[in-house]
Amino acid sequence: MTPMIPETPCRDPRVSLRHEWLDTNGIGGYASSTILHCNTRKYHGLLVAALSEPAGRFTLLSKFEDTLITRKGDIALSCNQYPGVMHPDGYRHLHEFRLEEGPVSIYQAEGYTLTKSILMVQGENTVLVRYSLTTGKSPVTLRINPLLAFRRHHELKREDAYLRPTPSPVFQGFLIQPYQGLPVLFIQTSRKPAFQTAPDWYRNFEYSAEAERGYDHHEDCFCPGRLEIRLSPGEKVIVSASLTEQSDLTGAWEKEMILRKSHAHSAEAVALAAGGNDFTAPLPALIRSGRHFPIRTPGSGRATIIAGYPWFDDWGRDTLISLPGLTFYSGRPELGAEILKAVAPHERDGLIPNCFAADPAQHAYNSVDASLLYFWAVQQFLDCTGDRAMVRVHLWPVLKRILAKFMAGTRFETYMTSDGLLHAGNRHTQLTWMDATSHGEPVTPRHGFAVDLNALWYNAIRFADEFAGSLGETPPWPPDLAARIQKAFRKTFWMRKEGYLGDSCSDGTLDRSIRPNQIFAVSLPFSPLTKAQQKQVVEVVRRELFTPFGLRTLAPSDPAYRGRYEGDQPTRDAAYHQGTVWPWLLGPFGEAVLRVANDKKAAARELAGALRPLLEYSLTGPGLINVPEIFDGDAPQRPNGCTAQAWSSAELIRLFTLCARTISD
Repeated sequence: MTPMIPETPCRDPRVSLRHEWLDTNGIGGYASSTILHCNTRKYHGLLVAALSEPAGRFTLLSKFEDTLITRKGDIALSCNQYPGVMHPDGYRHLHEFRLEEGPVSIYQAEGYTLTKSILMVQGENTVLVRYSLTTGKSPVTLRINPLLAFRRHHELKREDAYLRPTPSPVFQGFLIQPYQGLPVLFIQTSRKPAFQTAPDWYRNFEYSAEAERGYDHHEDCFCPGRLEIRLSPGEKVIVSASLTEQSDLTGAWEKEMILRKSHAHSAEAVALAAGGNDFTAPLPALIRSGRHFPIRTPGSGRATIIAGYPWFDDWGRDTLISLPGLTFYSGRPELGAEILKAVAPHERDGLIPNCFAADPAQHAYNSVDASLLYFWAVQQFLDCTGDRAMVRVHLWPVLKRILAKFMAGTRFETYMTSDGLLHAGNRHTQLTWMDATSHGEPVTPRHGFAVDLNALWYNAIRFADEFAGSLGETPPWPPDLAARIQKAFRKTFWMRKEGYLGDSCSDGTLDRSIRPNQIFAVSLPFSPLTKAQQKQVVEVVRRELFTPFGLRTLAPSDPAYRGRYEGDQPTRDAAYHQGTVWPWLLGPFGEAVLRVANDKKAAARELAGALRPLLEYSLTGPGLINVPEIFDGDAPQRPNGCTAQAWSSAELIRLFTLCARTISD
């Protein structure tokens, strides 16, 4: 399926400025904007490069301000928001936008039709923009004014006196290094251009999405001059922005297109292998979109997963949750195995980093669930590949270290109690995925005994018992440990009268809030609950938390429920896990539904039908195949947060594959 935005919405900025596209380069860099190519976020940019030195992502090229110069006058292709006005008026000429191998914009005006296509080159900080004049009565001149930002992608640029404005000529273009310590940028074309140096600042761009989020939302960009290329009808030109000098832009474009078409064929084959039924129809588009997230980090080449675009980096928890859907269920098991192996050396005191840094000494070890999710990811790997030898050699040693450290006691007051349950944290910590803080304190304190941590803990012990047995090993813990954990789990969390699990227990007090964390006690390969209890949990979660876009993080009947994620940062943080809907939770929920169903085929069909609104949003909505981080808890569920979230896409891929396989069995 090729997402396409027709003429009427394209030419209505109220609609088109809400549709955002994304293209990535496999090393953490990206290009992104709205379908009008009018930036509304500080994170938008035509070349957001992932660098190893200085480490991080930098918005080097904000955009091309492009114009067709005809005999009858200028036709603007670009548009920008300034305070109180949009200028120029390129949105009036955008006829159609669609996603093919990359974003494609079709402009029509004064008898001319021009197609603008964008590709990021895989493995390079290079963006290619191809302009094709498909129809027209006479030759035109394409004028391009490159607008440079040269700043970290979390920041904004203002005019300064430190910028070095002078470009230098290179083959069919120019280079410029505006700031010492940042890279040289090469701007080149596939046809000989005329280049005129004309240094100037474009001042006071306005980014409406940042204004809505309560952030500074104005920026100045620097233009070193303008490129002009003569085009006759039927001709095309490729313009590149790169950190390396280019010699064959046409060849680079063709090579990237071949690679992307190969990816498309692979996605089709994976979907067909999943069953070739109605459930597999959306899988190729979702799998292709999922390729945005696995990357190799600049410099080290470490295989990992970007948690989300445009502002997240690689996070341990997000990587492990996303890994099965983006690799094992997407026809890339070798990559998934490599990522699992790449995580292992970074374990410290039984903990997997919550946030990875370019310098391993700077990793953030403030997560407990990431270590236990490592076991789940390994289980998913074994289910999909059966490669026990890889696990035995590369992963089993670190899995045993994690269990030993947790049993003996490690950081953040993490330890196993005499009844086998796992304790973690105090009132000042946030060690699970519900980790938002507001004014320095956790919004959802879950210290002590968290239901999801202990479900994961039980699952990890059961898996370790089984795997050790298959190797002929005797685990260094009592053989009845899993049974003790199961008994204590039910005693601590199960509320017989209410028929669901409490969320956390601290200082002997059980938090009786209805939250989605209890679903893991059903969805994981090993459940500490009886079959009857599992069914009750699924029904409560379905009744109180399920929406077609994901699970609410708190029941609407709770006084602490917040149905809208909006306002400034502290206000949004206070709502983050207090009712906001998270699409990734559909993975464990759907798996739990299938597990307890008497008629699994009927349950799979019902799930797919219930999720159609999210699927339609993902394929044709503002995200343009990307699944966002969150939605509002209240209807209509507005999308919010990160525009393309790894675990949202990954769990949708995994769930639809599970449904497809269930129907085919």
